[in-house]
Amino acid sequence: MNKRLIIKGGKFIFPDRIEENLLIICENGKVVDITKSNDIIVTDFDLVIDAHNKYVSSGFIDIHTHGGGGHDFMDGTVDAFIGAAETHAKYGTTVLLPTTLTSTFEELMKTFSVYKEAVKQNTKGAKFLGLHLEGPYFAYNQRGAQDPKYLRNPNPEEYNKIMESSDDIVRWSLAPELPGALDFAKVLTKANIIPAVAHSDAIYEEVVEGFNAGFSLATHLYSAMSTITRRNAYRYAGVVEAAYLIDDMDVEIIADGVHLPKPLLQFVYKFKGPDKIALCTDSMRGAGMPDGETILGSLENGQKVIIEDGVAKLPDRSAFAGSVATTNRLVRTMVQVAEVPLVDAVKMMTITPARIMKIDDAKGSIEKGKDADFVIFDENINVSHTILEGNVIYKSY
Repeated sequence: MNKRLIIKGGKFIFPDRIEENLLIICENGKVVDITKSNDIIVTDFDLVIDAHNKYVSSGFIDIHTHGGGGHDFMDGTVDAFIGAAETHAKYGTTVLLPTTLTSTFEELMKTFSVYKEAVKQNTKGAKFLGLHLEGPYFAYNQRGAQDPKYLRNPNPEEYNKIMESSDDIVRWSLAPELPGALDFAKVLTKANIIPAVAHSDAIYEEVVEGFNAGFSLATHLYSAMSTITRRNAYRYAGVVEAAYLIDDMDVEIIADGVHLPKPLLQFVYKFKGPDKIALCTDSMRGAGMPDGETILGSLENGQKVIIEDGVAKLPDRSAFAGSVATTNRLVRTMVQVAEVPLVDAVKMMTITPARIMKIDDAKGSIEKGKDADFVIFDENINVSHTILEGNVIYKSY
């Protein structure tokens, strides 16, 4: 007899409502029934989880993270990938998108090979969705914490070689105004890789050109991107304004309460809405770790940063250096700081990122036929269970 997973006694969060008095029945990693019936015969083969009136949502999906738990995906080791995935699972993440930093070509190639091995060995952590390359095609003035010595313009000889070296790339963040960027976006779109606007000094018109070439997503809105500027006395709208004005452009935000304060969190929620916003951690190795000195990027070639005040910063405190957020913190911030309804906060952490990454046919909501990915948490978004495809990958007791 197949072992079933049965979840009961919870407040179940759907994309448009919260329901109680339900049983979620799962087999072979899939949701097979959602019922209010109490006539289900439970056998010794079944795993029954009583949520004890806690919330049950679809698993959290993080489409932009660099690491956590003292590990960075640029460390070049399988242990780093596994360690970060297991760390984020403790906070409700069931699916994540490992993200690179600007680096040497050799480091990038090593990351590709290590990723493939990590996928095979990752049995207790959040599932890897594919690779997100952040850079190296960025505007110098919007580099943020990206190492400036690696920045350059898109070059077909280089990016074609990179794409030929890995079939795991699913997203690539770059500045659309750079020479060759629009042609590159078309190449990416043809290969089913999502081009995202990032670390960009573009004006509105350049972003529109980028959108028409395939740029459908804005990477960490407000962070490392242009807003209203003057050129020869004339005002120009920037990337921020374009992200709002282009109705069909999705955005991701680092909702840690530090990168974006309450008014901006509320502003983006009001004008883009939960169907177009994905919450992302953009976390570096310091996620789930105490304050102090650490490294952004690989241990060998990364930059020294400090963790304080709930965020990572460059040592001179001139810029943030990635977040130390976890996905449950993002949801908590949206609810408790931005005063967003819990249903919408969860939507931005589940079905919206699933749709953006084109996996919403299997993940992102509690629905019959979809993967049995769940997170169970209390009123303060403290996670007690993380369940991936019917398997409990984390429980707090």
